[in-house]
Amino acid sequence: MKVLIVDDEPLARQRAARLLQELDGIEIIAEAANAEAALAEIEQHQPDALLLDIAMPGMSGIELARILAERESSPAIVFCTAYDEYAIAAFDAQAVGYLLKPIQREKLAAVFGRLSRLNKAQIAALAELEAPTQRRQLSSSGPQGISLLPVSAVRYFYADHKYVSAVHPDGELLIDDSLRELEQEFAAQFVRIHRNALVALAYVQGIERHGVAGYRVKLQGLADGPQISRRYLPAVRALLAKGM
Repeated sequence: MKVLIVDDEPLARQRAARLLQELDGIEIIAEAANAEAALAEIEQHQPDALLLDIAMPGMSGIELARILAERESSPAIVFCTAYDEYAIAAFDAQAVGYLLKPIQREKLAAVFGRLSRLNKAQIAALAELEAPTQRRQLSSSGPQGISLLPVSAVRYFYADHKYVSAVHPDGELLIDDSLRELEQEFAAQFVRIHRNALVALAYVQGIERHGVAGYRVKLQGLADGPQISRRYLPAVRALLAKGM
């Protein structure tokens, strides 16, 4: 079994590697210090399993697992977590891939002995316990592989039929989330200005005329912002009056 170790702590990676090397049938094919680097290693080495830290700078282990769960073929996942025994027990019926730090040799051996792929229901349940629950990265899969975009770079989201795009100063990224899902997840960061658009509060600079009776939002870093519908215009003006 080819295993990729993903952890931002060098000492944790060293301990995990040492313990895994003691198990029969395990080959450590690479290590990664963050989720972004792990994606590159996965593309190159096609590991059978990940020993994956949950709390890491940038993209968390949960977010990486979400991305991998969307693939038809993905590695099995063993999470390394600092959650207490009650959180772990909540998944006892299905969990085959959760280890508390510091990793214990016997438990590591037991988990890899019954390893199976982590399913979407388990990922969703773990995500509810993760703090913070909001994603820091958006992802999109295409012919060139997986593209990542920090949520902090997004100026606005807009929906065009069944597709949603995240617009940023360097272009836009087509994502799988619905506008409603994004509005619920990022309620503190984005506000709806149209049934087809959400804008990032942090980048709103004002509103400007568009056409005879229309208005657009002025956004930092963009030449043209999205249109404001009549329904949401009073609310946008009220937010501007309060200084957003």
